[in-house]
Amino acid sequence: MSQGGPDRSEWRIGTNEFTVPHRVEWEPHAHATYHELVWGCKGALTVETDEGYFAIPSGLGLWIPAGVRHRVVAAAGTAFRCTFVVVEVTAVAPTVTAVFLPEVVRAVLERLEANPVLAAASRIHAEELAFDLLEPVEIATVDLPFPSDGRTRAVAEAILADPADNRAIDEWGRVVGSSPRNLSRLFSADTGLSFAQWRTRARMRRAVEWLAAGQSVSGVARRVGYATPSAFVQAFRREIGLTPGEFASGHDRGQDKLASLRHSLSGLR
Repeated sequence: MSQGGPDRSEWRIGTNEFTVPHRVEWEPHAHATYHELVWGCKGALTVETDEGYFAIPSGLGLWIPAGVRHRVVAAAGTAFRCTFVVVEVTAVAPTVTAVFLPEVVRAVLERLEANPVLAAASRIHAEELAFDLLEPVEIATVDLPFPSDGRTRAVAEAILADPADNRAIDEWGRVVGSSPRNLSRLFSADTGLSFAQWRTRARMRRAVEWLAAGQSVSGVARRVGYATPSAFVQAFRREIGLTPGEFASGHDRGQDKLASLRHSLSGLR
């Protein structure tokens, strides 16, 4: 705080902006005294919690309540913002959830960090406006339990690194020194999923990450090992409950919500 400036310790909301030239991973952590809102993403940003694995489309944000452990991974070139909110402010939701941020909310959050600094009364009003307009929305998540055995973990890490790898379980068994039957049993015991089920979910996990970053459906289909976009669309819908296009249209849905909001506000005088 600069001498003679405002008492920023009284502020209830503060936003940090990040741009990462290289891949960055924040190990699992929690904020005891702050809620966190991750938003304004350009690039590939993923958040993993006990409630699921979230990839954040550019048109949405992710609300992380105070005390929730989360791991964040940002791909090279990703830019995003983190808004921290003191716990005394009523949480947008009691659990991790996606939220729609209208352009007016983005503008307010940016203004709260800009100069000249708002007077105390104006700042309180702006903070309350921003939170009144945040709207929780449904977003697809992927539950991907990770195996603990060294052999299954080695296979899992290789598949996540290259989800297009189509090697069968007997081929993987030769790689890690295990029989196909034993490797299959280990996957089931460690994750509750068969090898085929686990690989499909791993592919969907990478798919939602790349779709959220704006990559095309056909391009993502190839990257996760599907011979045709239609086969990928069917698998994605079966696992996620949405088509890849519906998932990727989070920004478009946000714009529709914004138009509806403007229409509703236009009647207020």
